[in-house]
Amino acid sequence: MSEHLESALVWFRRDLRSHDHAALFHALKAARKVWCVFVFDDTILAPLPRADRRVAFIRESLVELDAALAELAAPALPAHAATSGQHAGLIVRHGNPVQLIPALAAQLGVQAVYANHDDEPDAQARDARVRGKLSDLGVALYTSKDHVVFERNEVLTGNDSPYGVFTPYKNAWLKKLDPFYVKPYPIAPHAGRLAPIPPAVCPIGAPRVPTLGEIGFEDPGELKVPPGMRGAQALLDDFLSRIDRYDETRDFPGIKGPSYLSTHLRFGTVSVRQLAGLAWERMQAGSAGAQTWLAELIWRDFYHQILHHHPHVVGHAYKREYDRIKWAHGAKAEAHFQAWCGGRTGYPLVDAAMRQLNQTGYMHNRLRMVTASFLIKDLGIDWRRGEAYFAEKLLDFDLAANNGGWQWAASTGCDAQPYFRIFNPISQSEKFDPQGRFIRRYVPELAALPDAALHAPWLARPADLAAAQDVVLGRDYPEPIVQHDEARAETLARYAVVKEGAEPGRAGARKTPARKRAK
Repeated sequence: MSEHLESALVWFRRDLRSHDHAALFHALKAARKVWCVFVFDDTILAPLPRADRRVAFIRESLVELDAALAELAAPALPAHAATSGQHAGLIVRHGNPVQLIPALAAQLGVQAVYANHDDEPDAQARDARVRGKLSDLGVALYTSKDHVVFERNEVLTGNDSPYGVFTPYKNAWLKKLDPFYVKPYPIAPHAGRLAPIPPAVCPIGAPRVPTLGEIGFEDPGELKVPPGMRGAQALLDDFLSRIDRYDETRDFPGIKGPSYLSTHLRFGTVSVRQLAGLAWERMQAGSAGAQTWLAELIWRDFYHQILHHHPHVVGHAYKREYDRIKWAHGAKAEAHFQAWCGGRTGYPLVDAAMRQLNQTGYMHNRLRMVTASFLIKDLGIDWRRGEAYFAEKLLDFDLAANNGGWQWAASTGCDAQPYFRIFNPISQSEKFDPQGRFIRRYVPELAALPDAALHAPWLARPADLAAAQDVVLGRDYPEPIVQHDEARAETLARYAVVKEGAEPGRAGARKTPARKRAK
């Protein structure tokens, strides 16, 4: 894109980095002067708990982004700007972007606003309103692909329809991939067009990124995931030393197997093109771990294209006939849901996973599947309640991936596990946490039990319970709130309303569990 604008504004959203950034690149190529803005969107922030790790993560990442943009622009700033205390960086606003973005565009006198795509239905509606208000001012809104490798209509079936099954989608995705699609957008060569922020927009010397208190939030305490671009790079560097064994280690929550980059992918503090390119290169060199991890990134693209083509999945089953299922309700179901949320189900692996989520904002991917299956198919509770709880608690919450994962577990989604496949929380525990390392960390009241008794303590010998600091079930740790075998039978009966419409032959053949995110 050649230069044709006097000035432009880049609206950062889920892309908080200063490198390999599609919207920033296109703005810098098109305009002589470019400013950058982020809006703390009140329509998103209002329902959140006041001590929210995600808001703290965003805030710390913005501080780094502001400094990075200022550093990129500094060599080209005019002398009078430096001596007056002006410098480029990030403009931060707090409120409703539908009003704030057009107002800032008018104040700066820009001819265009650039942003990256967001496929969530609420974001689409927001962008449509912003586009309309900008149009009234004679300002254009240009958006670009940035948060996935392939989006929307880029990977379609032979008859130009979206894929509903993952494996053929993955094969088509890999066939389409070439170096062009993972090539980074070069920002630094054009960074001289980042303009100093006028004092009328941001007073000279005033902090541009507000504190948590200034936007109505509290400090949530230590973030378990380091924020910002530097945090992402540190995690990536560490993971690259382990990626070749990812296929062997990814399912065991007690060991360091995942990349822990999902939060950075969610907020764009790392480029998905960079990650996919690195994984693809290692895969071509023969790394089975890199191949498996690249498949995780492809799952992420898959769920985003499902959300784009089938927005009804927000609030409804992808397979509409599954909305006929009658879920458990009433006082007993509510007590079961609260026990699940609090990690008090009596099943140690489930409880350890839920406590990890509540304490850290993170949950291991294998355990996301285990806990989701338990809520839906052991407790008979509507998958949408679990989806909403994860949406509130997960630091890496992403609507497309969270919805896709929950619908996979509920057998209501595209290419989901068949309704009759129900995870056994005991065998999952024995297989993926055999020494109980993970359970002992988050369920310390059971830590003294021998390994064999840890996965189902209600079956432990009285002598083992007595030797383990006199653990008393029902006092120190709850009895199981349901019996798995009985719950399984109830689930099969519950799903009978739609079993004729299910396709277990197609979905049931796939034994590799779906992944909700790149871990």
